[in-house]
Amino acid sequence: MNKRISAAAMAAVMGASVVSAIPVQATGGQTENDTIVLRVCNWEEYIDEGGWEDDEVIDLDSGDIFGENSMIQDFEQWYQDTYGKKVRVEYSTFGTNEELYSQLNLGNVYDLVCPSDYMIMKLLKENKLEPLSKEFFDAENENNYYVKGVSPYINGVFEENQIDGKPWVDYAAGYMWGITGMVYNPEEVTEEEASTWTILENPKFYRQVTIKDNVRDAYFPTLAILNRDQLLDPSFRNSANYEAQLSAIMNDTRKETIDEAEEKLKEIRANVYSFETDSGKADMVSGKVVANLQWSGDGVYALDQAEEDDFYLNWAVPEECTNLWFDGWVMLKSGIGQDAAKKQAAEAFINFLSRPDNAVRNMYYIGYTSAIAGGDSSVIFDYLDWTYGAEEDEEDTIEYPVGYFFSGDNSDEDYVITAPAEQAHRQLSAQYPSEEEISRSAVMLYFDDEGNKNINQMWINVRCFNLSMLSIAQWITIAVIVLAAALLVLFVKFGDDIFRRKPPKGYN
Repeated sequence: MNKRISAAAMAAVMGASVVSAIPVQATGGQTENDTIVLRVCNWEEYIDEGGWEDDEVIDLDSGDIFGENSMIQDFEQWYQDTYGKKVRVEYSTFGTNEELYSQLNLGNVYDLVCPSDYMIMKLLKENKLEPLSKEFFDAENENNYYVKGVSPYINGVFEENQIDGKPWVDYAAGYMWGITGMVYNPEEVTEEEASTWTILENPKFYRQVTIKDNVRDAYFPTLAILNRDQLLDPSFRNSANYEAQLSAIMNDTRKETIDEAEEKLKEIRANVYSFETDSGKADMVSGKVVANLQWSGDGVYALDQAEEDDFYLNWAVPEECTNLWFDGWVMLKSGIGQDAAKKQAAEAFINFLSRPDNAVRNMYYIGYTSAIAGGDSSVIFDYLDWTYGAEEDEEDTIEYPVGYFFSGDNSDEDYVITAPAEQAHRQLSAQYPSEEEISRSAVMLYFDDEGNKNINQMWINVRCFNLSMLSIAQWITIAVIVLAAALLVLFVKFGDDIFRRKPPKGYN
């Protein structure tokens, strides 16, 4: 149930709310010159752009949800209706965290951006973030949808993590979240084989598995493989400081560890089909590969797309551990500055997106999981049940608890989905991992300058071409080409002599 259009189309849709050069009269005598201009930069295809088809109404018991307009247009209207002021959103997008960072270094100015966890930490470390206001955390304010509705689990992670004594929660508001795992073809790969990071080096699946083409998403599973025995040791799992130890292992940037990871990654590189950024989903659907390391949201998208063609894929979370990731909204000092009106509008934008019905719209449109649980509102849980709940007469079902996310208590009977049994390893488990899977997750933290330098050099060493990267088929192809070239050279050099040679005596 994902809807994806190009970034260019997004720009066209959003652009309608950006262009205006002539002052116009607004409500209450306000002119266009009084309009608050809010510059927002988000991931490509990462917000509801509206234009839903008539048959896409989400008909929940709590009310229908439908995306007629873009979320940007609806926010602008809501803001004026709520606060009596006009706001114009200048919306732009980026493709990677590094691209966003480069834009900032080149002088592009934004007020509100939505980077991933480690980039949030990097910007916080560099003192580039504006803290959220005290008013933003006032739960008595009916318009503060974020503080009233954020998942207690997500909020706990944001409170626990900090940079230089600065907790994430004071600077960042969660938008989407998830884990990493394996999308796999159950006709070719068993659940046991898919439920370990070692599938990346498993010779049984030579050139049939893909891995992400970025250093952090490749480094994490490599560390898990290198430390597999310890990670699976029951005494380690049951230790009192398991979470801290797991985080230390999965964020180890010592030079000797990086060197060891480089050698292991070169072995993985020789076994996988490719390093990829966004082609893995299509490769799975087309059958080019049988397993694909994937972010949970894109995993859901791949499962959905394959299902439309009656081709069923599954989702597995490696038993060693998994990467817990977040994208979150942060305000930039370079944009917000001392402008109180702009800061209030930026926080209002976060709150508007956190309103339960809008969180549902975004989840439906992009396929990822919102950090919003809804608080006192049942809308988001109702949507989850609407999406994955079993039919009344369905027999093969499971009881799937998600209380840890919605109320902070996984035994909470109000947050249990009765779902088809297959959803234990399909879309439901990808969007809302089980509490057990979450318990063995770790956030990849911000690496210091020395760690970044060594890891980036390691990645260059792994990704730069060398002869060991060639498969047997590629070696055969090269040999054929070389032989053909050699024959061509011989023909050019001696061909004329062969054809002009006189026949031997006595030959008629």
